[in-house]
Amino acid sequence: MSVRLHWFLPTGGDGRTLVDRHAYTDGGVSRARVTPVSGVRPPDIDYLAQIAKAAEHLGFEGVLTPTGTWCEDAWLTTAALAQHTERLKFLVAFRPGVLSPVLAAQMAATYQRVTRGRLLLNVVTGGDATEQRRFGDHVGHDERYARTDEFLSIVRGAWSGKPYDFEGKHYRVDGGLTALPPDPLPEMFFGGSSAAAGPVAARHADVYLTWGEPPAQVREKIDWVRGLAAREGRTVRFGIRLHTISRDSSAEAWRTARGLLDDLDADTVAAAQEALGRSESVGQRRMLALHGGSRESLEVSPNLWAGVGLVRGGAGTALVGSHAEVADRVEEYHALGVDHFIFSGYPHLEEAYWFGEGVMPELAARGLWQRPGAAAFGGGVPLTVSGGR
Repeated sequence: MSVRLHWFLPTGGDGRTLVDRHAYTDGGVSRARVTPVSGVRPPDIDYLAQIAKAAEHLGFEGVLTPTGTWCEDAWLTTAALAQHTERLKFLVAFRPGVLSPVLAAQMAATYQRVTRGRLLLNVVTGGDATEQRRFGDHVGHDERYARTDEFLSIVRGAWSGKPYDFEGKHYRVDGGLTALPPDPLPEMFFGGSSAAAGPVAARHADVYLTWGEPPAQVREKIDWVRGLAAREGRTVRFGIRLHTISRDSSAEAWRTARGLLDDLDADTVAAAQEALGRSESVGQRRMLALHGGSRESLEVSPNLWAGVGLVRGGAGTALVGSHAEVADRVEEYHALGVDHFIFSGYPHLEEAYWFGEGVMPELAARGLWQRPGAAAFGGGVPLTVSGGR
């Protein structure tokens, strides 16, 4: 099976630095205790449209759009961007605990019709209690996953085309339905590394999504979720979320990576690590364990660099190297069972082109990737040359 490549929409701001609103200790409400930075680009619709158009032009299948108080609303932003693109899919992140499951089912059905089938869903249960409380959600970590389990059952039921009844601990629904179910049903992406998350992924996920851990750890996660899904009589596909710094030479890529750290003073790193250390997310703790807050030994696996996680939550690793080396790592993860790759880079517009003009031709030449829609034109190799920009 070919790999499926996605990019990222920085709806919280973008720039030539790792230190932007994502790194602020309170999620972007104030800028206390971080070094002021320049070169940060606001997430206005014109700039985001540039990234979306670039992703579509380069051959990415979709773009992930995050959720949280530090970024623009994913549903509204991507609905607007759908008017600027033709084929690109939007992987919309949302939190189950802050809206009705039947309303979510209706929103998804409407979105599919308006965009002609370009919606993917990223279910974010939430691992930061402070962030959850901002939305009025005071449910504990494990209970949030139990609620997500019920939520997704109701969403699927409301898409069944007939009235759906449900009574659980968190929800009671009488006759829930959408007037017209979405066609096609949007794929569900779901992540979570805790014991509470695994069974929910096994029952509901189409694609289980992990952050970019070393291959041995990713293999363990795949085996874990695959086993849980088999007990449910289901098959789950797998995806990985990574940053990327790909250049014409390995030396150039590593210089770029080290340059991103030049903006970070000790106080900025300490403030970010303190905030990230309070997260309830098991996945976040696994990211932090890769570097331990230290700038030393950040290459935690060949071409896998943990420097991003020094100041940013969530995905904290990047594939760094020449275009061929980055393609090697994609091929390695794919051999473990990973099909979906969601990449990002700083700035997102420029890094999309580095990856699209460098790594994508490498993957196509190896038979690992085909440009969406290319089969109709008799080939999957983009009209670019590997190694050029």
